[in-house]
Amino acid sequence: MNLRTFLQDLDARGELFHIQEPVSPHLEVARRIAARDGQPMLFEQLAGFSEWRMAAGFTAQRAHFARALGCGASQLVSRMAEALAAPQIPPQNSDGPCQEVVWDSIDLTRLPIPRYHPQDGGPYITAGVAIIHDPDLGRNLCFHRMRVQDARRLVVRVVENRGTHTAWRKAPEGIPMAICVGLPPHILLAASMAPPEGQDESGIAQAFAPSPMVKAKTVPLEVFAEAELVLEGILTHALDREGPFPDLTGTMDRVRQQPVLRVTAVTHRKNPIFHALLPAGLEHKNLMGMPREPTIFAEVNRVARCTGVTITPGGCSWLHAVVQIDKQGPDDARLAIEAAFRGHRSLKHVVIVDTDVDIYNPQDVEWALATRMQARRDLVIFPDQASSSLDPSAHQSPGQKALSDKIGIDATIPWGASPEDFVRVTY
Repeated sequence: MNLRTFLQDLDARGELFHIQEPVSPHLEVARRIAARDGQPMLFEQLAGFSEWRMAAGFTAQRAHFARALGCGASQLVSRMAEALAAPQIPPQNSDGPCQEVVWDSIDLTRLPIPRYHPQDGGPYITAGVAIIHDPDLGRNLCFHRMRVQDARRLVVRVVENRGTHTAWRKAPEGIPMAICVGLPPHILLAASMAPPEGQDESGIAQAFAPSPMVKAKTVPLEVFAEAELVLEGILTHALDREGPFPDLTGTMDRVRQQPVLRVTAVTHRKNPIFHALLPAGLEHKNLMGMPREPTIFAEVNRVARCTGVTITPGGCSWLHAVVQIDKQGPDDARLAIEAAFRGHRSLKHVVIVDTDVDIYNPQDVEWALATRMQARRDLVIFPDQASSSLDPSAHQSPGQKALSDKIGIDATIPWGASPEDFVRVTY
């Protein structure tokens, strides 16, 4: 399955919203996406970019990922865990649709790269999957937002001490990088996951669904054969301003000095489709939060019988989680709280519930809090813990890990109590 076949499937189900009139990538596209956040959309005409279309919102619902992975929404966590545990090697093809058109000269202004917010530092690529090769650890996939600097260069937000940053620091001359835009949900999800160091995310993608690759034109890397657009280049050690830009939390991220990507090739499919991912929108939240659910699931399962995990949109799909357990002993909920924080180090608040609570329904979780939790008994506070720089309320010092107080809540039926006293009536 590629992006086009997935969009065709959505269209056949009546779920794809078509915008027929010309829409400008400069601010207007973002307003249209935000007005229908959660709705798969296809912009049929882009003002000033006659050969391009633009897709958005096709991974804004958990059901979209479930359909792409061939499972139910409640099975996503286990499906991700299975692929993480048993990656497969993607096939390498001799050619692919992503190279149907090869540009003779580089001019990034020919691409319909949106400007999402009036305060943005410039036009930004937000749905680009970066592919690099670490000399010690091998291939690595990840997301980076990228500001257009000029016709041949992008400024790349590289998070410190993560995969790209580690490889980039090893190479004083810079590292080859390829950016794939316009990918199907299963590859986007794989690229968002956090496997053990040295494990290639493309193997997770292949475990989800066929994900063939082809050799890039100007850099020693392989790229996804059915991507809509591929940018190749060298991530140099030249630095330039990156930001401001809306963060996952919906607040503006600050300006930093970040590495410059010098683009050496642009290839794309005929009649290409650009993927516009709205910052802090539901697509962004899903791709940030969902890939952390299997790591929480695995850690909690070491100490209790875990039956479900969700990282919630209301918690910015990064800072809050609900964990469902089949309680077997008096300490299970407390142990599950501690394990959840190990499974996702940026987690700030976690709620533990019983199997009769729908973790995807905020009202159901709130009901459990209202009827099963007492603060003195069930609230656990962990002060001054290493946390996420995305949390604007955390204590942040330059060059140091952000610190935050973390809270775990046991909203399960108290051990030893009569379960009948906590059962909801049905009609």
